[in-house]
Amino acid sequence: MSVQVAVVMGSKSDLDDVKETLQILEDFGIEYEAKILSAHRTPDETIAYARAAYERGLKVIIAAAGGAAHLAGVIAGCQTLPVIGIPMKTKTLDGLDSLLSIVQMPAGVPVATVAVGKAGCKNAAVLAATIIGAFDQSMHDKIVKYKEDMKNKVLESTID
Repeated sequence: MSVQVAVVMGSKSDLDDVKETLQILEDFGIEYEAKILSAHRTPDETIAYARAAYERGLKVIIAAAGGAAHLAGVIAGCQTLPVIGIPMKTKTLDGLDSLLSIVQMPAGVPVATVAVGKAGCKNAAVLAATIIGAFDQSMHDKIVKYKEDMKNKVLESTID
C-alpha cells in the first residue's frame, strides 16, 4: 500500500498533539507521511508540496497550525484534494485565532475544520479514514467497527 494521507504541521511544536493523529492513522492501517511546512516561513515549499500531492497518490491532506493558521487554506487553495484543518491551541487566545483562521475560508476553497487541539487531532484522523472509506470497502468496515466500539464503550459505562 502507498502513502494515502499527508499530515503537515506548521511547526515542530505541534507534534506533541499531532501524535494523536498519527497514532489513529496507524490504528486504521493508513500509511501517511508527516512534514513540517509553514504557510508563512516556507511558502514556496508548501505550495510545491501541495501541488504535487495528487500526482503522488495522496488522498487527503491534514494540516495542523496555530495562530494565524493559514497552512490548511494555502494547501487547499493550490490543489484539489480534501484538506482537513486542525486548529492548534495557542497561548494568547487558546486556539480561537487558529480556529477562525482555518474555518473562515472564502467560497470555493473549502477546508474541513475539526475541533481545537487534541480532540481535533483525533477527529482529523477519523475523518481522513472516513473519506478514504467512502471509496474503499476495507476502510469502510474499519470505520464501522470503530464506531461500534465507541458505542459499546458508552453502553458499558456505569455510574456507581
